[in-house]
Amino acid sequence: MVALDTNLLVYAHRQDSPFHVSALDTLERLGNGTRPWSIPWPCIHEFLSIVTHPRIYNPPSPITTALDFLENWLTSPSLTLITEGETHFSQLASLARKAKLSGPRIHDARIAALCLAHGVDVLYTADRDFSRFPQLKTRNPLLENDE
Repeated sequence: MVALDTNLLVYAHRQDSPFHVSALDTLERLGNGTRPWSIPWPCIHEFLSIVTHPRIYNPPSPITTALDFLENWLTSPSLTLITEGETHFSQLASLARKAKLSGPRIHDARIAALCLAHGVDVLYTADRDFSRFPQLKTRNPLLENDE
C-alpha cells in the first residue's frame, strides 16, 4: 500500500505550486486506481492547517475549498485513512530514540510510525527528512527519474 504525505496534498491542491500538475497527476492516479492507498490522519490535519494559513499563502485557501478538495478524494474506494492504534506509542518511541529526534521532527516520526504500523509499502513524499527512518521506504513521485 502507498501512503501520501501532506506536501503532495498541498501541491495537488494549490494551483500556485510549481509542483501542482505533477502532484495532482499522482493523486489522480491513486484516487482513480484500484491499488490500495492511504493518507495518515495527521496529514489531513496538517494539510488543512497549511493551505488555510494566511502567513503561508496569500491568499490562503478558504476552509470550504480545502474541505471540498479533501472530500473529493475521500470518496476513493481504494483509500484507507490511517490512525494511531494501541501499539503507536511504542513504535513512535522507537523511531524517536533511534533517530534522536526532538521538536518538529516528532511529527515526521508520527507519520512514519503510522505507516509502519499499517503496512505501508512506500510513503510518497517530497520531504527528505523521512530518510531518518530507514525502516520506511519513501519515494518522491515528483521527480521524473525516481523509481
